[in-house]
Order: sequence, then structure tokens, then C-alpha cells
Amino acid sequence: MNAELASEGISFRQFQVLAWLAVRGQLSQIELARCCGVEPSTIVAVVDRMERDGLIERTVCPDDRRKHRIVPTSAAEPVWSRVVKCGAKVKKCATAGLTEAELAQLRSLLERMHTNLEEHQSIS
Repeated sequence: MNAELASEGISFRQFQVLAWLAVRGQLSQIELARCCGVEPSTIVAVVDRMERDGLIERTVCPDDRRKHRIVPTSAAEPVWSRVVKCGAKVKKCATAGLTEAELAQLRSLLERMHTNLEEHQSIS
């Protein structure tokens, strides 16, 4: 996936940011860090670079002027379209030869693992 994304000029973390913004819409930096599973300080450098590259904007949160909302720009749309295709290509390679039943079982197991981890976030 990293090689596919690199050909589009973005990192995996930047892909995550675009994905979460596509799913959830505007997010604060703290919300974005939580979604990406990283510390807020880690997401700052990613957001800085994406803002510099014109992919996102920071806007002041109307409810709390101390917070910034992260908003994708129109320049992010074609990038997102291309990286979705990259993801589909990688998924096709990763799941080659698996039956529909195996894919369903895999999804179920991964969802259960995700739930387990969310329920035990305090484990370090």
C-alpha cells in the first residue's frame, strides 16, 4: 500500500486522514488523532504537511475558538479518487484466491478483534 500511495505523493498516514475526513466530515485535530490511533502531537505534523500541500484547511471551530476543524479542500478530491483506486488494487491482490465465505469470515474476525481492542484501550 505504501508504494501505491507514494506514487500518488502521499503517505499512509495522509491517506488515513483523507479517509476519516471522507467518512466523518470535518474533525478536530484531537478527533482525527483518535480516529487514526495516534497521539494528537503526531497528527500535527501530518496536518501541517497536508495544509502546506493544499489538501486540507484548518478552520476555527464555531463552538470553541481554541479548537481547529480539519476540512478537506477541493484539491483533495482528485487525490482521494486516485488513492481509493490504489486501495482497491491492493485489496484485490491481498484477497486473491479467497472465496466469498472466507472473505466474510475474515471480515467477521477482524471486526471482533477491532471491538476487543476498543473495549481494552487502556492496555498499553
